[in-house]
Amino acid sequence: MPLTTDGPPLTACPWWRGAVLYQVYLRSFADGDGDGLGDLRGLIGRLDHIAGLGVDGLWLGPFYPTPDRDFGYDVSDHCAVDPRFGTLDDFDHLLREAHARGLKVIIDQVWSHTAAEHPWFTDSRASRDNPKADWYVWADPRPDGSPPNNWQSWMGGSAWRWEPRRGQYHLHNFLPTMPDLNLHHPPVQEALLAIADFWLARGVDGFRLDTANLYFHDRQLRDNPALPPERRGRSPVLMQEHRYNADQPETLPFLEALRRRLDAHGARMAVGEIGGANWDARMAEYTEGTGRLHSAYSFAFLGARPGPAEIAARLDAWSNRSGWPSWAFSNHDVPRVATRWSGPGAAAFDFGGGGGADTARGAVPPETWMALLLALRGTIFIYQGEELGLEEAQVPPERMRDPFGLAHWPLLRGRDGCRTPMPWQADAAHAGFSAVEPWLPVADGHRARAVDRQAADPHSMLSTTRRLLHLRRAHEALRHGELALAAADDGLLHLVRRGGASVVQAAFNLGTTARRIAIAAAGRRTLWSGGALPASTHLDLPPGAAWYGLGEP
Repeated sequence: MPLTTDGPPLTACPWWRGAVLYQVYLRSFADGDGDGLGDLRGLIGRLDHIAGLGVDGLWLGPFYPTPDRDFGYDVSDHCAVDPRFGTLDDFDHLLREAHARGLKVIIDQVWSHTAAEHPWFTDSRASRDNPKADWYVWADPRPDGSPPNNWQSWMGGSAWRWEPRRGQYHLHNFLPTMPDLNLHHPPVQEALLAIADFWLARGVDGFRLDTANLYFHDRQLRDNPALPPERRGRSPVLMQEHRYNADQPETLPFLEALRRRLDAHGARMAVGEIGGANWDARMAEYTEGTGRLHSAYSFAFLGARPGPAEIAARLDAWSNRSGWPSWAFSNHDVPRVATRWSGPGAAAFDFGGGGGADTARGAVPPETWMALLLALRGTIFIYQGEELGLEEAQVPPERMRDPFGLAHWPLLRGRDGCRTPMPWQADAAHAGFSAVEPWLPVADGHRARAVDRQAADPHSMLSTTRRLLHLRRAHEALRHGELALAAADDGLLHLVRRGGASVVQAAFNLGTTARRIAIAAAGRRTLWSGGALPASTHLDLPPGAAWYGLGEP
């Protein structure tokens, strides 16, 4: 059954289509100046590790000046570098060094909100009649003095904060000190597009757009409807449908204006983060045609462990669409995939790692999930440490830093566990991340999976990841080709990728019982085997096994 067939000729594919990008969470990647915080110089010193994986580029999280209440996603200057992370010269040096290694660099753009310390907000909050009075979302109170509507913040409590200087409330979808910009106001849109021009002129290869579907709000400020009880989450923000503070129609013209800026600079790209209950529909809408976003970042596999049929359905949702998906299994906001998915009791997802146990499915090693990720049709994102098979760290309450986790503890664990420092050297102080105590503790269990321990082991997760990335780059079918489904049931997923003159099969046993599939001359067609047992006429897949093969089923 064909799942995806549309797309440009393979020889005409732009660099980002089918690429694999490595996500760098800067403050936890490598400390270059000895202050316990990762920085640009530390990243430059570890670029060979990223290039050696065989990826096409990297996504770099925020490095802008920030009061750091949400660890960089509260920006106080969009066109500068926070001194803790380096300088603009360091950033330019990073670009040169990355490009010299054949790596593209895309950077975060945080445009739905700013830090309260941003000069724009300092002016806007001062009065109702200053030149930037309309740059943020302001509203009068209800007659009883309460907030304008029932919108809830993702960080807990109402999404409105009282500002006595203006005698009004301002909107904040996240922390109260992160006021939302008013993109209905044309000067705000022009200011954001000027930020894009600034970084494009410096040579970045594209942007990851944070919370792209929160750029606009309902002008009438209507109340969000309540979700039915069976769909409600465990905090107030998860108890309502975000009909009016997200996914507004005015988003599309703005994204089209951004696309024109990107196209004017050549082969650049933008991938949008689109959350919420309707993220799949918005992904398709925001990437439709050639005049909107190049790709959208899917939340499909960032939650509870899916079965083969669910995976097939997610892939099928992109059948005959003109847009292009991006897939990830981990990032800086969710528990690591090795903990969420690998083995009985894997945690279900609830924006910070709550949830129950999945005891009905057997253990599936990280190598199998990596092979699955790299077999998908789309642009792929690998989160730092995923190539090492790192599990979620258990950060003690007294060391927690994440404002979401602090607001919801002990109900939810927060995001610190996926943000702990990268382990480079098993026996070094702080695992080689820093010479001093880092901002989050190094997980003891991560030392055994440090880069230096795995680099020389041909059977390690790191070596396996390199091998799988090499295969994706070497085979046109895996990078750009069509995707078809040969089989999907409770335990077995069998994909077929076709592109150019090659056909690559990818089979995965995600169940608890051994499976056998018939494949002619399987033993002579193996590209990679993760526990699979190929024979002359069939393939045996023990539970948790995976296999890549060359040729038709």
